[in-house]
Amino acid sequence: MSLFPDDDILIREIESWKGFADMLCSADRELFLQMLNDCHRYSNAINAKGEPFPAEALLMTLVFIQHKMISWLIKYQHK
Repeated sequence: MSLFPDDDILIREIESWKGFADMLCSADRELFLQMLNDCHRYSNAINAKGEPFPAEALLMTLVFIQHKMISWLIKYQHK
């Protein structure tokens, strides 16, 4: 049993990308892992999507985070 049961899907999915991260150069690996760890803010939404395709929810979260950042940059660029 997990100490944080709501993170199970997210944690498993992040772990499944470890091999990919390991093959990146140090700076890219650090950024990639930070990007994945930022998904923890959305763990409830990711877990609500559930299985059998956890990567789909993770990737949608990453796209959403990028969209939020782009929207914020556009908003503050015009001020």
